[in-house]
Amino acid sequence: MLRVAFAGSFAASLEPQVRARLSNACDILVSDETDIVARMQGIDVLVSLAFTRDMGAAARRLKLLQVPGAGLDRVDRSALPAATWLANAYGHDVGIAEYVMGAMLATSRSFCRLDARLREGVWESQWATATPPPAPWPELAGKTLCILGYGHIGRELARRARAFDMEVRALRRDVSRGADGWLNFLGGPESLPDLLARADFLAVTLSLNPTTRGLIGARELGLMKASAILINVARAEIIDETALYQALADRRIAGAALDVWYRYPAGPGPVLPARRPFHELPNVLMTPHVSGWTEGMLAARADVIAQNIQRVARGEAPMNLITST
Repeated sequence: MLRVAFAGSFAASLEPQVRARLSNACDILVSDETDIVARMQGIDVLVSLAFTRDMGAAARRLKLLQVPGAGLDRVDRSALPAATWLANAYGHDVGIAEYVMGAMLATSRSFCRLDARLREGVWESQWATATPPPAPWPELAGKTLCILGYGHIGRELARRARAFDMEVRALRRDVSRGADGWLNFLGGPESLPDLLARADFLAVTLSLNPTTRGLIGARELGLMKASAILINVARAEIIDETALYQALADRRIAGAALDVWYRYPAGPGPVLPARRPFHELPNVLMTPHVSGWTEGMLAARADVIAQNIQRVARGEAPMNLITST
């Protein structure tokens, strides 16, 4: 009988759905990422966002490390035992693409501010009688969306943006796989300056790795239009924190929607998500890393994890197998 461990709060949240989908009997335990080290010796499948050297040193029979998300930035791949498979899971594509579309609408149309002001009885519209009407709001139609990272999320986002009659341009590390019908342009890393300069909206959907960490700093932000809006649904560290804050505070870019952060809760109580006071800026839409937290994502990931556990039980390689190092 396979022994399966779910380590960490996110992995633990998927355990009931995975358990319900398993057709073979498994011994299942739920733990946090620290306590699991002492129990690694008997674990066949570990479902965890993180894998450390301590975990690897304690593993004796680990057949599969199943990451319950797409990102591998918390996995020390050099610590994996030689015979251990590594797999990840997606299913967040649609939810995040929908979030980006919503963020573009909310930020460009100032929904949050208009809502707050109307609750005070202030009409920031052409219906006000004592003040001139505001400038008309922009439409997404005809605007340029530039997507940094054209993978699962990028494709779903491009498809939706084209339905809004936007021009869609994207960057991908490997362009040999070619573009598709949703794009007006697909380029490699050398295209970054041009995409930054063209973007009315910049969506960051890249994975975090040594080549993307700090990819966007003060110089890159300086290439963007003053009217541009940046939306980050990838990892905060792709964008330099201080440079982003200053660009927003100085209105060198018009605004940002940020769903990923530089600081996360380590215990109970309020936690501001960055060292710089983004929460004081009126041109920032802040959400607590929830763009992919949808019913569809949870079900899709539970399906993949359950199928991979069953594949390992049969001695078969898992789906979404990560083979490169």
